[in-house]
Amino acid sequence: MRAARHVLLATALVVLVCGLVGGMSLATYRALDASLAGLSEVVTGTVTPLGGSVVRAEWTSPDGLAHSADIPLAVTPPPAEAPATIAYDPRAPHRAVVPGAEIFADADRALGGVVFTALVTVLTAAHVVWLAVSRTLLLRRSPTRLAVRRLRVQRGLLTRSYLETESGPRRWVPVYFDPALPTLPTPTVVEAYGDPRRNRFVAFRVNGVTLFPSGRVRATEPPGRRTDNAAVPDAPESVPGMARQFRVDAPAALSAPLVGLFWAYIDSSGFPGWLAATALTAALAFWVWAVRGSDPS
Repeated sequence: MRAARHVLLATALVVLVCGLVGGMSLATYRALDASLAGLSEVVTGTVTPLGGSVVRAEWTSPDGLAHSADIPLAVTPPPAEAPATIAYDPRAPHRAVVPGAEIFADADRALGGVVFTALVTVLTAAHVVWLAVSRTLLLRRSPTRLAVRRLRVQRGLLTRSYLETESGPRRWVPVYFDPALPTLPTPTVVEAYGDPRRNRFVAFRVNGVTLFPSGRVRATEPPGRRTDNAAVPDAPESVPGMARQFRVDAPAALSAPLVGLFWAYIDSSGFPGWLAATALTAALAFWVWAVRGSDPS
């Protein structure tokens, strides 16, 4: 089915991007965790600001030797010399950390990337499974004959197809795009699996094609610029393929770079954080439009 391919391709894109971002985050976390290995000796010493976000940690080991290490911080350094807890490697005392060290923030950020991408993957996959099961169960209902008209509604950058019932009280059912929709005369009689006046979700069958709902039945006309099918619509010159579908969906990702910039700023993750957030936002935007049933006709 056209709708299933569209949603599955968009879901695969989300899973791919989450896999890449999550894999890079996991590799970063493991590298940082390995660099923290061996910092087993904990002492009390002092830290002195050196400028910027770097402090110099100084302490005396149990054998009476003095040591020091310059440590970048992810927090604001103290204004002057201050006591601090210092963890260091007794075999390599130049390897040391203090609370608020940048390496801890980097490790937390990387671990957060792993958890977030895993959560996004699970939630999107679960939603697609729910869509498949809930829409398939609609076909168990006994079909009834119903007169409807097909219309396209553009709101902002997103265009969706609706089937509007002819008899009152009128209802509007958003449906996933299928090449059969542009050729439907106005009005046309279809088989409805459910009652739009009572049920939240209703599927349709027309000319051997099943049209699944992309959202709940509306009791009010959807806002936006409306275009109705003609009484006898002309056959389209070509059937919109998946390449055209994704070109139509591309504007959904226009805000992704700005979201990535905002995320990189608040997370202090720099260019890698911007790139990861931009890719994730763009993939999720494509997915949302696919799930909502964008219309490329």
